[in-house]
Amino acid sequence: MKRSGKYSIVCRGLRGREEKRTIATLENSRKQKICLTIAGLDPSGGAGILADVRTFAAFGCYPAAVVTSLTFQNTTGVFGADNVDKETLVGQLRPVLEDFPIDAAKTGMLPTLELIEAAADILTEYGIERIIVDPVVRSTSGFDLIDNAALRSLVKRLFPISALVTPNLPEAERITGISIEEIDDIIAAARLIGEMGARNVLIKGGHFLAEDPEMAGARDFLFLDGELIVLAGEYYETTATHGTGCALAAAITAGLALGYGLEDSVRTAKAFVNKAIRTAPNLGHGHSPINISPI
Repeated sequence: MKRSGKYSIVCRGLRGREEKRTIATLENSRKQKICLTIAGLDPSGGAGILADVRTFAAFGCYPAAVVTSLTFQNTTGVFGADNVDKETLVGQLRPVLEDFPIDAAKTGMLPTLELIEAAADILTEYGIERIIVDPVVRSTSGFDLIDNAALRSLVKRLFPISALVTPNLPEAERITGISIEEIDDIIAAARLIGEMGARNVLIKGGHFLAEDPEMAGARDFLFLDGELIVLAGEYYETTATHGTGCALAAAITAGLALGYGLEDSVRTAKAFVNKAIRTAPNLGHGHSPINISPI
């Protein structure tokens, strides 16, 4: 174990037997739970609410979905979006919460200030406690999905009511203004996101490779109760990455709904996504969607 700043650092791999064991633990939690996603619609099916719904179902959870934006995209990129207005979001969300006891929820693409404020108000009103906030700010192809005013509202309104915030490296950089080049930058970014109101932070490292040999192979960085947990896993040279962030956040949401602790939910989600990448179909002319399938 190392220490850096206020965080202790623990490296924990996620390979082979551990991956199988982590997924297998879900067999003991089959009483159906209800998960909610509030996110955009990807008509190609790889990301957004369709990825979330498929992930919830793969974990044996009942999915409910509220659409925030109709995006125009496929595996090669995002070409535009038609965002819903506040009344449309409220018109979808409130009846769902009136009817179903939501065990856990996640937010994805929330492109406007009014949608963020409406979602935060209603989630708070109905006492939804297990909320994963995936701060979707830009597509992989470079299409901006949220403006600066909305991003400030996202930080102010949703971070404090979240159980976990799950930015990738570019999202963490935009949220904090920190250029991330090494482990200390990740720690500084996580600390700042915590100061912004987030209780726990998962910074998704993707292809990040640390120079520190003890960190070599680390991909995701979980800041939980003052401890930095480095989650290592195999890195796959593949273009099948469409929807990985959505599926990861949705899998964490499902884990919380099933009664797992936050760290166990993250580790299970990582194993789930690793398998989905490894077995991904070769679809489309760009970044193929991953294989979101029942565990």
